[in-house]
Amino acid sequence: MFGKTSRTLLAGALGLGLATGAQAQNDTVELGWTAWSDAEFVTKLAARIIETRMDTEVNLTQTDIAPQYQGVATGDLDAMLMSWLPATHEGYYEEIASDVANLGVLYYGAKLGWVVPDYIPEDEVSSIADLQGMADRFDGTITGIDPGAGLTQLSEEAIETYGLDDYTLQTSSGAGMTAALDRAINREEWIVVTGWSPHWKFGAYDLRYLEDPEGALGGPERVHAIARQQFHADHPEIAAFLSRMHLPINTLQDYMFQARETSYEEAVEAFIEENPEHVDYWVTGEL
Repeated sequence: MFGKTSRTLLAGALGLGLATGAQAQNDTVELGWTAWSDAEFVTKLAARIIETRMDTEVNLTQTDIAPQYQGVATGDLDAMLMSWLPATHEGYYEEIASDVANLGVLYYGAKLGWVVPDYIPEDEVSSIADLQGMADRFDGTITGIDPGAGLTQLSEEAIETYGLDDYTLQTSSGAGMTAALDRAINREEWIVVTGWSPHWKFGAYDLRYLEDPEGALGGPERVHAIARQQFHADHPEIAAFLSRMHLPINTLQDYMFQARETSYEEAVEAFIEENPEHVDYWVTGEL
């Protein structure tokens, strides 16, 4: 399912070619994805539909976000479905914008922020600014995700903006962040993590975003699909499918939580079965 290969690549693979040095081929579609919950669901959903409705094999390449942008720009990848704009991935996108085709918005209303469990009293901590002087309660740590994420860069800037000199941004991965959050909640310890919507954790735990009065972590974001320049010429039907693919953010978050409870493959199959009119429109363009 979803193609025969799924490779984890290091950021150091940049410029060395993502698919054994070869350009993406016409008989398969190469999709890049990052191990973030929304990216995994959306990418595997697209791959499953392409394979079953459009009779084209899909290879999924898992890697950090920066190599994905470079891979699409060089043609080693056909497309990626996780371009957060206008702010989060602005730096990555601006570097390669002239070398790729933007296929449009997959979902609106995406958001970045710092998140705490609801049992932390809101009258003590409601804003990022309230973290000043409370480093001991949070073990001096902001628990983050992978170092190359746009959220990580913005969080480093937020630490400076709010003068949180007693805190360290601890990078790990999306899975590492949620594991730390789960441990803390089970012990009712105080923790602040970097977060984004959509994410299954908002269905699993009682959480809230901290207010960001300085706007350090940006505003509402749109998540785009981008493809290599010649992708539309080589795969016009698949490019049109990706340009029509769109999910309401609450619907996406519901299936992400379902994936957490079962598996991404089962959640993808459930979406296709429960939303045939959406899938038909994405594939055919006919209402």
